[in-house]
Amino acid sequence: MARLLLDENMPRLFSRWLTGHDVRTVQQMGWAGLRNGTLLRRAAGEFDVLITLDRGIPFQQSIANLRIAVLLIHAPSNKLDDLEPIVEAAMAAIPQCRPGTVSSVGDARPR
Repeated sequence: MARLLLDENMPRLFSRWLTGHDVRTVQQMGWAGLRNGTLLRRAAGEFDVLITLDRGIPFQQSIANLRIAVLLIHAPSNKLDDLEPIVEAAMAAIPQCRPGTVSSVGDARPR
């Protein structure tokens, strides 16, 4: 069981598909509005994986020395209908995520 943090851009209901994991949202943690770097540092060690749609994180943040992984979801939008087809790939990727790395699932073509 991984400890997962859903970024602000992920719908809360996405968590219902992440069965077998401890899932919290940025909002539930009281971290809404934090800048990405601050969020990553605060979540490191408390969570195993940050799940996000923010394609800028790999380019804007250095997570190599943090004790958290980032799972980047590539989807047309953050609507549940667009995210549902990616759930299986996300579930398969979560156990492979390692601290200090960015993994991605979904269609990486620009929106």
